[in-house]
Amino acid sequence: MNTSNREKLSLNEKIKEHGELIAALASGIIILIAWRLNVAGLETASVIAYLTAFVIGGFAKAKEGIEDTIADKRLNVELLMILAAVGSAIIGYWAEGAILIFIFAVSGALETYAMNKSHREISALMAMQPEEAWLVRDHLEPVKVSIDTLELGDYLLIKPGERVPADGVIVKGTSSIDEAAISGEPIPVSKNIGDEVFAGTVNLNGLITMEMTKPNNETLFQKIIALVQSAQSEKSPSQQFIEKFEGTYVNVVLITVAVMMFLPHFALGWDWTTTFYRAMVLLVVASPCALVASIMPATLAAISNGAKQGILFKGGLHLEHLSVLNVLAVDKTGTLTQGKPVVTDMIVRPDLDEKTTLHALASIEAQSNHPLAQAITRYAREQQVGEFTQPAIEDVPGWGIKATIQQHHYTVGKPEFVGKDEAAQFANHAADRLAQEGKTVIFMKDEQGIAALVALKDTVRQEAKDAVAALKQLGVKVVMLTGDNEKTAHVIAQEAGVDEYVAECLPETKVTYIKQYLASDKFVGMVGDGINDAPALATATTGIAMGEGTDVALETADMVLMKNDLSKIAYAIKLSRKMQRIVKQNIIFSISVIALLIISNFLQVVDLPLGVIGHEGSTILVILNGLRMLRKQD
Repeated sequence: MNTSNREKLSLNEKIKEHGELIAALASGIIILIAWRLNVAGLETASVIAYLTAFVIGGFAKAKEGIEDTIADKRLNVELLMILAAVGSAIIGYWAEGAILIFIFAVSGALETYAMNKSHREISALMAMQPEEAWLVRDHLEPVKVSIDTLELGDYLLIKPGERVPADGVIVKGTSSIDEAAISGEPIPVSKNIGDEVFAGTVNLNGLITMEMTKPNNETLFQKIIALVQSAQSEKSPSQQFIEKFEGTYVNVVLITVAVMMFLPHFALGWDWTTTFYRAMVLLVVASPCALVASIMPATLAAISNGAKQGILFKGGLHLEHLSVLNVLAVDKTGTLTQGKPVVTDMIVRPDLDEKTTLHALASIEAQSNHPLAQAITRYAREQQVGEFTQPAIEDVPGWGIKATIQQHHYTVGKPEFVGKDEAAQFANHAADRLAQEGKTVIFMKDEQGIAALVALKDTVRQEAKDAVAALKQLGVKVVMLTGDNEKTAHVIAQEAGVDEYVAECLPETKVTYIKQYLASDKFVGMVGDGINDAPALATATTGIAMGEGTDVALETADMVLMKNDLSKIAYAIKLSRKMQRIVKQNIIFSISVIALLIISNFLQVVDLPLGVIGHEGSTILVILNGLRMLRKQD
């Protein structure tokens, strides 16, 4: 396919995706033209233009309303809006009917666009799953095959830099595995023979062979995808209530209009013209135009306000849920913390110079792409130790590095690699104390023994501490869900000031806890930035993604913090609570006006022009009230 054809296809896809919105905007332009034609005295041309606006703007919603009515075997608001517009036209009020269609078409187009966006994260997840694997059989050369052909018990070769194609256990080799896709933790995990590996994770440096222990459709990665799909298919309580109210409202209005077209003639002695006229007035004044305007302008204004502050909402329903948030669950890595390990402590043997020792250690670590090694080299540059040398090194995957600098031999890595007992006793058992503080400890050994230790930690963001405090002031309980071990989780939780924490969480564990909080607290938010957070983000009432997070987290979430600033969550809650107050004011006002106009119509004290003025006037007032949401919140 050439570039021109690809561009045409892309354009056609965009037109198809945004077709409803394009049609709604086109109908709005035609309405303006029709109004100008009417002002110029060209009534016939004006009516034709209004009819065109009816067809273009109302086609999609009319089709949807008819199809849903047939499928669900019950009437809906789409049909009511179309009938109200037709009723306006029947009694000669073309502009009112066309505007009614336009407002409803715009809101429907925005809803459709948001729904289309919400299904894209599954594609992003699937892209992380390898499609091929190196199959090893009968001591022959590895053969690349499709993962669909793999069977339980197959032996798979995984080269450095490749993704693990299936769940299984290592049977040969050692390596460091980046499990961020599963656990969200930035520090790779050392894997040896007998250790589990998961599909979608990345083999960093060693050549390993694994035995497949689970079918492709039962891998942890596939479970993440299934959890996202399941959570998205569940309707919120608010959505269920709205749908129930919609059906009741439509039935009541249509039944009342049908009765009005006959009963007053026989019961009250009205002539047929008056009876039909009053029924049409009722259909116009009872249309939910003001009710729609009660919510949409305030919601769009709030969304616009949030966007200016770096907060992106994916729809008004999420704003509604945020206003009643009771619990906020947060991921640790990249959310409460920086997401990158930094050096916090360095202890050098008394007979050595600290700067010289750091220079030697950094020269060795500069040869590695391991996140801990990169943190040490960054620290050394900050300490200005000078240009690094290039020692001869031997990388031992999963353990550490052996190096030679000017005939001096060094070993750098975990305690088991440099000598567990010696490492434990170094500097008066400093490693134990540092481990209790949730830090990862790396040792450097020379010919005389342990030369130094370096402690590293993923540090808590200052803005995260402030954000947690602000959320607690708003009455929101903050809970940390992390894949870290108990010690690290406890230290980070204390530093961040969260109310509760849960350690050693896999994606399934996070979803389990989110569901528990949903059962007890009803409205629960989840903040995350990794693929592993996607199921929990989708399960929570409000999923909140960090702007620098993975595409999957961004697509799954209901709200995105573009600047990775947790304090914006408190701002968003204040914004949503104000929006809810305005929406309630608008709904009460619009329903009161509709009720007043309906009663006045029964009493024959309001005619169609006054009914239209009351109906459209109430719509304008609720829109203006909703636009107050554009103001910045304190």
